[in-house]
Amino acid sequence: MSSVSGVRPRGCRKRARRDEAGYSMIEILIVLAIMAVIATLVGPALFNQLDKSKVTTAQTQIRTLEAAVATMRLEIGRFPTEEEGLRLLVEPPQDEQTRSSWRGPYLDGSLPVDPWGNAYRYSLPEARFDGYSVKPVIYSYGQDNSPGGAGLDADIGRVEDLGDRAGN
Repeated sequence: MSSVSGVRPRGCRKRARRDEAGYSMIEILIVLAIMAVIATLVGPALFNQLDKSKVTTAQTQIRTLEAAVATMRLEIGRFPTEEEGLRLLVEPPQDEQTRSSWRGPYLDGSLPVDPWGNAYRYSLPEARFDGYSVKPVIYSYGQDNSPGGAGLDADIGRVEDLGDRAGN
């Protein structure tokens, strides 16, 4: 049917409005239900991957901190004491002799925290400290921020090297 001077016959006008009406409520509900089922199936796997990535991130950051401590040791001739800790990577030492050979900071920016927002721990596994014969242990207590645990709560790093001190 042709329209004269831009006026359409009545049947065409109704059909045009019906085509433009959009989706019905039932169609929207079906799509939402399908999306909910997909989220239920995929969600746990996605969160599990996120949790695994936090552990991997902590392991990578610990290796970076260990490398920075090793570099600093080459320059100042010793590992940081437990009192100095990882802070010595980004702040100059207090004693003048060590400060003269310190070429830091050995990290860009500030000290990283673990993926759960806790500071990394630094310890020397032997009671005797001469700065050369021990290798410091850098570790995280995991998600629960307390010693021991399993899964995401497990300690990350070489905590077995701490022996009896692992609970400190």
